[in-house]
Amino acid sequence: MTGGNAAVAAKQASSAVPIVFAIVDDPVGSGLVTSLARPGGNVTGLSMQSADIAGKRLALLREIVSGLRRLAIMANVDFPAAAQEVDEVRTAAGKLGLDVTTFELRRAEDIAPAFEALKGRAEALYVVGDALVITHRVRINTLALAARLPTIFFLREYVEAGGLMSYGPSFPDLFRRSADYVDKILRGAKPGHIPVEQPTKFDLIINLTTAKALGLTIPESFLLRADEVIE
Repeated sequence: MTGGNAAVAAKQASSAVPIVFAIVDDPVGSGLVTSLARPGGNVTGLSMQSADIAGKRLALLREIVSGLRRLAIMANVDFPAAAQEVDEVRTAAGKLGLDVTTFELRRAEDIAPAFEALKGRAEALYVVGDALVITHRVRINTLALAARLPTIFFLREYVEAGGLMSYGPSFPDLFRRSADYVDKILRGAKPGHIPVEQPTKFDLIINLTTAKALGLTIPESFLLRADEVIE
């Protein structure tokens, strides 16, 4: 099962049927499990912990955008996991001495006004992902490119759609590992006794076409660290 909302709905539907989730941002905060080490109940799986790596994303962004001082964050704040990640980004940015402005989205109609509002106020854009944002990723990237804003996301699909780069847990790896959970349960293990695991593999993806359009030169050392370079 993927997604926190789907997992929560499944848990509400049954407290007996074993449930394995593959990509949930905050399983403890969403009430899916009691703790990562001892889930309890009938639910276990793999946590994305997206908010926890916000600082790493900012560090990568600073490697590409030299002299970065002003950062914009764009997020659907009605999505609890996104709101949590915004807090993590702001904390990480504060430690790096960055000035941060947050632009809140709640519906598709908010996207264009948000870009109008951030004109001249940022040198890079951190986009927090959710269903609204990924649905409109092409539009967001088109507007970001027009505003000459380098972007960073958590998922490859955003970079395929024209974003500059992404860094986040490898979804294929999480899906493969979730199959091990299913196997353990089918062999008799109780979900509540299987600890929730965090990502062990992270993917760094960069779009060279977008970098060139923004006039950015990507260091060779950075490209060598990337898991995928889109040209």
